[in-house]
Amino acid sequence: MGADYLRRILTARVYDVAIETPLERAPNLSRRLGAQVWLKREDTQPVFSFKLRGAYNKMAHLTAEQRAKGVIAASAGNHAQGVALAAQQLGCRAVIVMPVTTPSVKIQAVRQRGAEVILQGDSYSDAYGHAVQLQQDQGLTFVHPFDDPDVIAGQGTIGLEILRQHADPIDAIFIAIGGGGLISGVAALVKQLRPETKVIGVQTIDSDAMAQSVEQGRRVTLSEVGLFSDGTAVKQVGEETFRLVQKYVDAIIRVDTDAVCAAIKDVYEDTRAIQEPAGALAIAGLKAWVADHGGHNQTLVAIACGANMNFDRLRFVSERSEIGERREAVFAVTIPEERGSFKRFCGALGGHNVTEFNYRIADADQAHIFVGLEVRDREEAQVVANRLRGQGFATLDLSDDEVAKSHLRHLVGGRSPLAKAEQLYRFEFPERPGALMRFLTQMNPAWNISLFHYRNHGADYGRILVGIQVPAEEQAEFQTFLKDLGYRHWDESSHPAYALFLGSEPTA
Repeated sequence: MGADYLRRILTARVYDVAIETPLERAPNLSRRLGAQVWLKREDTQPVFSFKLRGAYNKMAHLTAEQRAKGVIAASAGNHAQGVALAAQQLGCRAVIVMPVTTPSVKIQAVRQRGAEVILQGDSYSDAYGHAVQLQQDQGLTFVHPFDDPDVIAGQGTIGLEILRQHADPIDAIFIAIGGGGLISGVAALVKQLRPETKVIGVQTIDSDAMAQSVEQGRRVTLSEVGLFSDGTAVKQVGEETFRLVQKYVDAIIRVDTDAVCAAIKDVYEDTRAIQEPAGALAIAGLKAWVADHGGHNQTLVAIACGANMNFDRLRFVSERSEIGERREAVFAVTIPEERGSFKRFCGALGGHNVTEFNYRIADADQAHIFVGLEVRDREEAQVVANRLRGQGFATLDLSDDEVAKSHLRHLVGGRSPLAKAEQLYRFEFPERPGALMRFLTQMNPAWNISLFHYRNHGADYGRILVGIQVPAEEQAEFQTFLKDLGYRHWDESSHPAYALFLGSEPTA
């Protein structure tokens, strides 16, 4: 079967629409990581991602009768653009079913190429189910985004280009995984021609269906997937891609949203191009690999696989990139309200650049300060925290705290004596029309909302921090409300930083 894929890749039809993308050295990343880092720039394709390779190769192999009836696909966006471009080139009808969470830039790009767009469901898997039904009803040919040998072979041409462009040894190639089509094609090619080269997959921690499947030895289905990296938000990987990953892939790394944001910034600094989250996923995995194993001047390639970024998501990426790179530390520091203490506090910061400083007087004896600092790494953050404590200042390191990063940094100073018996809850919900209104309308109008903080993060989760005053006799009804709402939620009423900055009574 391996030889069959080698033949398929070598004879794939992709260059009617695709270009051979450059393999570029990343000088800043190389210097920082102590390795030779190369980026395979699939974001420079006509549709700004690799997906047109597999889509066109599949459609070019259809019969004239199949193309006359038209094709259908389900996609979070990049595969959709590939199918739309291929259909435009081949002169056939294309229907694309996309999740409602798909960034608008991708939806518009598909429509501009003449394809019909239908929005359905929150994830790729939801859109896929609807597309299968439409295929049966209308006699269309389904163009799968990853679980099809012709699609896999089309993506595999990237591996062929990498080996041709870099004739010297390559220690590892890092590749984002959603459904597994890209890594399956590249791995099937690379492992047969250069078996000594490691092929390493990268997934987000909240969309790791392939990693879980490999660990359990069977395809698993996730109940929900993260939406920040929408291009890899797949609940279940393909049968064929799972088989190929098991056979050819050496390891799979998981990274979080902050690491992806940091990788987007890294690629921008080296190329002046902005990757979408899925496009930067491989770079985030490469950095995590080097952090665990060391660079040692190895030659490492990461496939920068897509640049269809929604502009309004950039503010979230910018805000979180320094934390993802671990170059910002965030602290809650308590100092006495007395002369000289503020000067001692500033001295304890050790000359670090202050990235954020929030303070509001609320107590005659103590001041609670929220401060962000530029640091080299988490070890330096620990040194600063210990120095502050050594000066007698109670210090909380909030650098990895989700409540602090998403909410408290914007709400410091919001203490109110009226917020008696307040319960603090954090919620996450898919960022789709009506989600916020559903939350508000399902809540008992008799319950007083004493605090509410919400930030729109584009295609990421919607994040809400809510203070609610619920009478003791209605707590059972409140728990039923939480269960029926169905949104992920956390009780943050005992959070120490909440007590410092937002609680109804100052802490002693």
